[in-house]
Amino acid sequence: MVLATITFAKAKSQAVKDTASKKHILQDQNPFDNLDQSWVNGNDRRDSSVFHIPYFTPEIFVDCNMTWSGNNPIDQTVVGSTALARDNEMDISALGFGGDFNYNGARGRFMTQFGTRDEVVPRNDYSTYRGQYDMQDAYRYISEAYGGYHFNCMHGINVDGGLFMSYIGLNSYYQVENWDYQASYTSDNTPWFFNGIRTQIFPSNFLKFEIWVINGWQSYGSFNDMPGFGGNITWIPSSNVKLLTNDYYGSDDAGLFGRHRIHSDNSLLVRYYHAPKSKKGVTQMAFSLTGDIGDEQGDGVNGFNGFKKGNDSTGYAQYFVSAMFYNRIWFAHGKLAWLIGGGWMTNPGRYLVLEPTGQASDLPTPTAIALSNGSVLQTTTQEGIAPFTQNPGDQFTGWDCSTNIAWMPNQSIEFKLEVLHRQASVGYFAGPGGVTSPNGYSTYPVLTQAANGTITAISGWTPDLVRSENRIIVAILFRI
Repeated sequence: MVLATITFAKAKSQAVKDTASKKHILQDQNPFDNLDQSWVNGNDRRDSSVFHIPYFTPEIFVDCNMTWSGNNPIDQTVVGSTALARDNEMDISALGFGGDFNYNGARGRFMTQFGTRDEVVPRNDYSTYRGQYDMQDAYRYISEAYGGYHFNCMHGINVDGGLFMSYIGLNSYYQVENWDYQASYTSDNTPWFFNGIRTQIFPSNFLKFEIWVINGWQSYGSFNDMPGFGGNITWIPSSNVKLLTNDYYGSDDAGLFGRHRIHSDNSLLVRYYHAPKSKKGVTQMAFSLTGDIGDEQGDGVNGFNGFKKGNDSTGYAQYFVSAMFYNRIWFAHGKLAWLIGGGWMTNPGRYLVLEPTGQASDLPTPTAIALSNGSVLQTTTQEGIAPFTQNPGDQFTGWDCSTNIAWMPNQSIEFKLEVLHRQASVGYFAGPGGVTSPNGYSTYPVLTQAANGTITAISGWTPDLVRSENRIIVAILFRI
């Protein structure tokens, strides 16, 4: 009887220890632990950080490129890209430094943003024209900044507030994480970031749910009275498969309170071959497939509306449909990779088409007009003299294809050579005449003022927008 009691007590004690051990392991477990995601498009390919500092993991990256367009625009300006800005020049696209903070559940992350991206990306945010204070300048040098708390529940729950990445369109905002350099239409015309509150829930080591309450669709501020709502579901059953969906609902047309947007973004990534890196030949092969669908309804537009191009009593059709497919093959001990792929999109109403710049822009700009009576009229006009319009009924369809070779000597550096072709159904890309002025310089006058104070464009020149472009890109991507 005594022996049985001792045996039972030992068993009970061991059960308590096992339970405590399992609980400890669960609390310390990272989401998607022991799953190799270094091959995934849009993901950090590093397997570890070189820094080992308590409470803080630093991160530094540099993104440089040179690009050449077959159109050879006189002003060396790239139109229709968030990764590229200038032709025929060495371009510092992004310099970022920051990192992750963790202390007893408290967590935070920030990354700076310097380079051409701090000009190229904020300009597309129409919410910053609402009210006072220059929101574009306030945020342009920050790509991420949030704080929050980690709860040791299930496999982890994170609640964060601030500026965070969206990953709608699969690709990462950071080019160092992507297979391609110039993103396809699906990625480049959907949000790179959100500003709001994000809750991440990890019910298992293979599954993640996210809930977003945000200011709007890639916006620093809000467009109307309603916030944006969205979420993500990511399932990674093994190191070779990733399946995810991002879904959004909001009101993102400035001043049109009755118009609402819905969008669904869905991706499948499969690594269908994997061999040790010690192998000289092919070590990995993988593909990514992404499809997006969404529309806008209300205040004169009516979603898909039978795919009608014109207006009728029920409103213009205004929607977004896109797809992209890429295949990548790694070889030479995983230090070289070859990519091929492309995509397609159609967007009646052009509500997600990236806004051309220069004299082709229809974004607002403050203007001071000197009148003939000597007074000055302060007003707001369109930035460009011949703007690319984004009105209900305006049509836009595009497709692209690209291929590249990447050399990755180690996990912190990548050299990439990419060739691509992009096509649009209307004039959209910068042609030989550029989008700035007859001689390519912004100091050259494109407007003239009559004696009565009327401002008109100089006769004979308009922005040169063409339907296609062929492009070569050389990129150097560093991250540590």
